[in-house]
Amino acid sequence: MTDYSANDYDYMARALKLAAKGLYTTHPNPRVGCVLVKAGEIVGEGWHEYAGGPHAEVNALQMAGEQARGATVYLTLEPCAHEGRTPPCANALIKAGVSRVLAAMQDPNPAVAGKGFGLLREAGIDVSIGLLQAEAEALNPGFIKRMRYGRPYVRHKLAMSLDGRTAMASGESKWITSNEARLDVHRLRAQSDAILTGVGTILADDPNLTVRLEGHERQPLRVVVDTNLSLPPEARILSQPGRVVVMTCSESSSARVALEKAGAEIVDIPYCSSQVDLAAVLDQLGELGINEVFVETGATLSGAMLRDRLSDELIIYVAPSLMGDKARGLFRLPELETMDQKIELDILDLRMVGKDIRVTAKVKN
Repeated sequence: MTDYSANDYDYMARALKLAAKGLYTTHPNPRVGCVLVKAGEIVGEGWHEYAGGPHAEVNALQMAGEQARGATVYLTLEPCAHEGRTPPCANALIKAGVSRVLAAMQDPNPAVAGKGFGLLREAGIDVSIGLLQAEAEALNPGFIKRMRYGRPYVRHKLAMSLDGRTAMASGESKWITSNEARLDVHRLRAQSDAILTGVGTILADDPNLTVRLEGHERQPLRVVVDTNLSLPPEARILSQPGRVVVMTCSESSSARVALEKAGAEIVDIPYCSSQVDLAAVLDQLGELGINEVFVETGATLSGAMLRDRLSDELIIYVAPSLMGDKARGLFRLPELETMDQKIELDILDLRMVGKDIRVTAKVKN
């Protein structure tokens, strides 16, 4: 086991902070940061800013120049060893003459895992792996899950009153939470590669499901689960910037033509019975290179994803209000009848957002 110094932790923490600057921009690539240190001083640093642009290592090496020779590198992810849209970063580090590389984690892609480290070691560079690994993994849950399992990381956004209600019996739900909470949702949308909803939510609320943050232009892919192609061509989601994909079982040619004319892309999901297979939806999104999915939908689809163990994380905004017995609940889970069937959660974070409480919970198993 490698013994790390206090300075090692500090420099890797700096690399992680740099990596987080790419939170909204690196899709479908991972968020990566790099720091070069020589004689106790940072001589170069960088992060992966956008897909197709220079990787974190290249940006840091460019800043360091000749001072990179003999430097120690702090890197949040194994350097790539394959030719993609940019040259291999492992080769760039070797050419620069660095002496040591401390990496937080190995690349989770089984096709490339360990190859970057192998090239460095063959060149005589000392390599250590595992410093602040958990923190590095937390930056890229979607990339890691897609590389390992072929599916994106799934977050659910939910808003409820203190008594667990999401809308009045009439369907009225605007607004349960505060302006601050709604702004926070836009930040979470912005870091996601796709927003997933059900056609029932579109029919009930006609949402835009876009990111509305000052200075932010990229819109996530918007995905509508629509078993029977009942999405109206005039729905607002189809008039907004960005791609909309409708995942369906329907063979209705007239509905398909109307939606495609309105700008939707139709994806047929196999193995349908009475409804779209949600596991197949996630498989399709994985094939599209989607790392993180943000689910904004009603109780039925949310409940189905929980029931099928397809959800990874819940983000629940709890408003300081009561809506009563007749109001609608958070999930539709009629299958749960006994205590041993309950779905267990691990609470990861609790914080105030405006006047609301934001609960972040990991779905166990």
